[in-house]
Amino acid sequence: MLELLGLDAQTADVYEHLLANHAWGVAEIARRLKVSTVDVRASLEKLTDLRLLHRSATGDELQPSDPALGLRELLNQHKRELESRQEAIARCEADMTALVSTYSALYTGQAQRVAQQFVGVESVQNRIRELASEATSECLTFNPGGAQSRASLEASKPLDSQILGRGVRMRTVYLDSVRNDSVTTEYAEWLTDLGGEVRSAPSLPVRMLIFDRKTVIVPADPENTRKGAVQLTEPGVVVGLSGLFDQIWKSAAPLGTGQDRDDRGLTRQERELLRLLGSGLTDEAAGRQLGLSLRTVRRMMAELMKRLGAGSRFEAGLRAAQREWI
Repeated sequence: MLELLGLDAQTADVYEHLLANHAWGVAEIARRLKVSTVDVRASLEKLTDLRLLHRSATGDELQPSDPALGLRELLNQHKRELESRQEAIARCEADMTALVSTYSALYTGQAQRVAQQFVGVESVQNRIRELASEATSECLTFNPGGAQSRASLEASKPLDSQILGRGVRMRTVYLDSVRNDSVTTEYAEWLTDLGGEVRSAPSLPVRMLIFDRKTVIVPADPENTRKGAVQLTEPGVVVGLSGLFDQIWKSAAPLGTGQDRDDRGLTRQERELLRLLGSGLTDEAAGRQLGLSLRTVRRMMAELMKRLGAGSRFEAGLRAAQREWI
């Protein structure tokens, strides 16, 4: 307690010994505390300055003041100092708040406005519905998950109808692999009949929704959708991601058309598979990127090896490079 009032441990011990026996002198206190007389005199000086000790009537001795008065006065002094400090901090906080309010918009310290995270499927879906209902010009979507379930697609139809009914342009890019899924192609035909536009690409970089080129929704972790989604509104980020969508949209093919082969006889999906495997991805990882099962990836690769006349993956890579397939 006494240390909180500004007394160090040694001075507090000296004070307590004097309270117990007023008659003890410097030598006796030093002996009992096992310290030097110089240290005891220094502590007595501090106690005198704090008015916890006073000179006797004869002036020969230092005696403790009434502790009920001396300690209380010392405590009140600390309380006044604390109150003064608190008032100064409050004024500083008010000045700081005013300063931040005036100048923070000029600095990048407002990074917290760039991204907002939504945790949980329901939270993400509610935010997507809000943004879709507020959209006025267009909704752009990357759907890299492969074939969609009938339940999921049926659940999205009311919102899709509402968006298109307001004259909002909807453009969606799926993976080429959904062309073999009747449920997804059926939904794509339904969406197209309402005015939506659907295309497919061999692979997509990330699941993404863009609303009016002002707000972007992407997964917090593309490998684990349970971590929720992130909303991005920083203009520079939104412009960049919108440009990425436009670039892939131009090279994507309308979902109703067939998969054309290039001048080397490759479909876009086959060419992308070769590129992914050539970059070091495993069959399983390449399949996830393309929305294909592991069995389908291996079947496609076996067909490509046969066309290349290769007996191994390594030889197939060499021959594909020689023929400029990759």
